[in-house]
Amino acid sequence: MRAAALLLSLLFAASGARAQAGDPGEPAVDQTLDYAEAAGEASGEEPQLLNGDGAALPAEQEATPLLPPDAYDPPAEVWMRLRAGFAMNDLDGPMVRRWEKWYATRPEYVARMVERSRRYLYHIIHEVERRGMPMEVAILPMIESAYNPMALSRARALGMWQFIPATGKKYGLEQNWWFDERRSVIDATAGALDYLQTLHGMFGDWQLALAAYNCGEGGLSRAIARNRAKKKGTAYTNLVLPRETREYLPKLQAVKNILMRPEAFGLSLMAIPDLPYFKAVITPQAIDLKLAAELAEMPVEEFVSLNPGYNRPVIGGAAEHTLLLPIEKAELFTAKLALMEEPLVSWRAYHLKKGERLEDVAERYGLPAEALRAANGIRGTRPLPAGVSLLVPASEQAPPGDTAIHHAVFVPPPVEMGSGFHRVRRGETLASIAAVYGTTLAELQRWNRLGAAALKPGQRLRIGDYGAKPQIAAAKGKVQKTVKTPPKGKVKPVAKGRKRT
Repeated sequence: MRAAALLLSLLFAASGARAQAGDPGEPAVDQTLDYAEAAGEASGEEPQLLNGDGAALPAEQEATPLLPPDAYDPPAEVWMRLRAGFAMNDLDGPMVRRWEKWYATRPEYVARMVERSRRYLYHIIHEVERRGMPMEVAILPMIESAYNPMALSRARALGMWQFIPATGKKYGLEQNWWFDERRSVIDATAGALDYLQTLHGMFGDWQLALAAYNCGEGGLSRAIARNRAKKKGTAYTNLVLPRETREYLPKLQAVKNILMRPEAFGLSLMAIPDLPYFKAVITPQAIDLKLAAELAEMPVEEFVSLNPGYNRPVIGGAAEHTLLLPIEKAELFTAKLALMEEPLVSWRAYHLKKGERLEDVAERYGLPAEALRAANGIRGTRPLPAGVSLLVPASEQAPPGDTAIHHAVFVPPPVEMGSGFHRVRRGETLASIAAVYGTTLAELQRWNRLGAAALKPGQRLRIGDYGAKPQIAAAKGKVQKTVKTPPKGKVKPVAKGRKRT
């Protein structure tokens, strides 16, 4: 007992001496080591624990001190968080190798896809994480649409997550004259994750859930039933599925492998901070799309990339509207909007009367017919049926021409996946078209051997990479998919279901 008391007094004395000998601001050291010293950072010496006799414990008996959670730096990039969340079983085989090669030999395509994803990845990763889903789900848009919210398939599947109209409605995605939530970053992501969780609940396996996302739950259920009848396995790799669905998970695996070790494929990924990119701002009234972009001091193309769901040059059709703006622009937009005294909208909806032509309406409002067609996204000069909604200047008394069309920025049309050409619309520039297709101005000029000359409405432009991407063709009324490279061979029709690109 006396020996123990003596030992304690010696320890306290040593503790006090060390505190006095240190820097004036250095805290006293007691028997509980601070976190810095436990990590060997404060004194430069390896800390030792003593036994009852004052001797150092053997290394194998020393406890490894744990750092508190706030002592760890958060991941600097979304890639670290993404990789840490991958949880699905890996696939391997020739299909995976072919898709790895496909992406590895197209570094510019991969770079554009990653550049587009920087706006959306943080939000999608956060939502996937919050729902406890495997992080492979967050990279599905890379194989669905190359993270292009304007992507449109021949099966009319739309947006980053490639919803066909019926499935979109089933999962609460509104589609009207003003807005299509299948293109919305927030709404389509929520709908896709809801759908995937439903599929996982139906099939009890994430590989099967993703396969059903591609070919539809009905098609997958039939494939499982066929195997059960033959007393065969019902895992994804055991099922006889349409060609596109057999390629779907190997393609996702190839992208996953590249994101895990891009350097192994001769690729590099741009740094994307693990921080929110955008903030939701609510505006209580309608506003011209171009004016909203101006108030946020953003290029229209960048504004549309965050708010791709709007179909018209006016953000309208509801009592209030949620806009996504870069974090650093949100406060600026709100402040400038509060100071606005001029009208926020220069357009309104007009319903065409029986026997009335678009040219008649354009003349009444002092607009060229071509300008009115462009503002409404109307191609060709065919007569329009009565009851069709048109955007027209908000006031017939407004000065004709300039004031009315100043804010008439037509929302870029959806990009049709697999189409190798683009038809120029009035008001489009090479830069705006390049932004829609996720390419650069220089590449667009090179593909079409163009200089700085102005474009003409109706002009046909080649879109280089889209000819090499997976394409969709129609055969006997069914949707089928032809992939130029990879793979090769005869293509079978895809079963009916939720089909996209």
